Amino acid sequence: MRLLLVEDDDHVAAALSAILARHGFKVTHARSGEEALQALLTAGTPSQASAYGVILLDLGLPDQDGYEVCGKIRKRTTTPVIMVTARADVRSRIHGLNMGADDYVTKPYDTGELLARIHAVARRTGVSEETAAGPASTSGLVRLGTVGLEASTRRVSVDGVDVPLTRKEFDLLALLAQRPGVVFRREQIISEVWRTSWEGTGRTLEVHVASLRSKLRMPALIETVRGVGYRLVVPPAPPVPPAPAPPAASAPPAV
Repeated sequence: MRLLLVEDDDHVAAALSAILARHGFKVTHARSGEEALQALLTAGTPSQASAYGVILLDLGLPDQDGYEVCGKIRKRTTTPVIMVTARADVRSRIHGLNMGADDYVTKPYDTGELLARIHAVARRTGVSEETAAGPASTSGLVRLGTVGLEASTRRVSVDGVDVPLTRKEFDLLALLAQRPGVVFRREQIISEVWRTSWEGTGRTLEVHVASLRSKLRMPALIETVRGVGYRLVVPPAPPVPPAPAPPAASAPPAV
């Protein structure tokens, strides 16, 4: 998912951008309200959704008030906006939400909570990481080698045979299938599938990965990246048998 970070403090922006990048986000950094609005103009038009999935907006900007910037953003796009600021009083939060913000996070914040809130507003507003970088087809069926995954019916099949999965098993497989070959960090998976940042969920994640490998009978489909997370490895397609050679031409009859 592409994310627009509007933050005038380069040190804060660099640290947060690094964290977001480790969780699979492609971050564009704007240091002022004008840069943020310009980034939106180059990414999309007022008549269509912005190319950004979420906007993180600091209120203490050098050129304009963050509330004013939020109002201008809301006139141009429906992209969800999360205000990230040190203004913790209730009036500021109410004003921010009234100006069009979808959520309000006060500094200092827990990065796990911030990630969970990013994913939450994306779900509520219909933004999906699949629209940015996920495999899709007009039928809604995703093919991963011999594995078929259909989001609309929540069905998974291997070689055309349906494989029953639990709700969380399907959600986990669907998340990894959005970007085959890309490593999803454990924290990101837990935030997306279990909607929590609690570290104790890690053991549950391992159990669900093992269950998926067993049910799909494909232990190599989900690869463990030690100390980081998991990624989906699409099995190669079976080789296509060579076409039969045409019959040899018969020799012309002797005269």
